[in-house]
Amino acid sequence: MDLDAFVALETQVWEALRRGDAEADRRLLAEDFLGVYPTGFADRDDHVSELADGPTVADYELHDARIMIMSEDDVLLAYRADWHALAAGERGERESMYVSSLWSRRAGTWVNVFSQDCPAAI
Repeated sequence: MDLDAFVALETQVWEALRRGDAEADRRLLAEDFLGVYPTGFADRDDHVSELADGPTVADYELHDARIMIMSEDDVLLAYRADWHALAAGERGERESMYVSSLWSRRAGTWVNVFSQDCPAAI
């Protein structure tokens, strides 16, 4: 399994957030998606609803990606993200976090089933 392929999948999620594309976000997340964030737990509907008012990310960069092959249908991608939030059309301060995302192949399609964000102390 190729690291670049999973970074590309994760990039699609970030692009959905940057474009405010709720449908793309929903399509990339499993129905039983679980997000664990500094603010608490989120399911797929919670994640997608963040885009109700448009894009939430102004720009981003993904760094230091690595994968762990859990099975032929499950891959854990971990990386650092540096990004600027977008709220009410205003670009926020630069933020950095470490992200772990579990991608699972279901019915032949890779979907994100779990994601955990940890603020980076950089």
